[in-house]
Amino acid sequence: MNARKPVGEVLEFEEYLRMRQDALLRCARRLVGDPLEAQDLLQTALLRTYRRWDRIADKQLADAYLRRVMINTRTEWWRARKLQQLPVELVPDASVEDSTEQHADRALLMDIMRVLPPQQRSVVVLRYWERMSTKETASALGMAPGTVKSTLYRSLARLREELQRRDSASAAPAGHRCPAAGRRSQ
Repeated sequence: MNARKPVGEVLEFEEYLRMRQDALLRCARRLVGDPLEAQDLLQTALLRTYRRWDRIADKQLADAYLRRVMINTRTEWWRARKLQQLPVELVPDASVEDSTEQHADRALLMDIMRVLPPQQRSVVVLRYWERMSTKETASALGMAPGTVKSTLYRSLARLREELQRRDSASAAPAGHRCPAAGRRSQ
């Protein structure tokens, strides 16, 4: 069952990996947030892709294939952990040691992205970070372009809501909670 791949295929995959490793790791990081988990996600996706490398006829589509594998793998992990995690009323503030405003904004965005379910997060990552078109995103995720648009609309609305909630909570005096903080939006 574990037949060895021809040397040419191995070298082709290694060359592809050398050229695309940084971009793929950035994509994995955006999907899961945690740097170590992103490395695990990428390694798992690379192993799964390597096993099927000879079946990818158009190697120019390898990035799209690998992103799809990462999204599917992340979803598998999320489902496996879903029952183990308990929701909390207040999310702890993310600490940012780097004092630059840009780095703080990025950390806040990555933290806020965690409120999105995996499908919504995937749409946001592919459309805005990977700069894929609506059609490309729909193809990569196996959904209709209209579904991508509506999912993106709901995702951005949820991100804005979460950002406003956090701004309100941080502006409220100690001991006073924002009335909307305990409610969960649908």
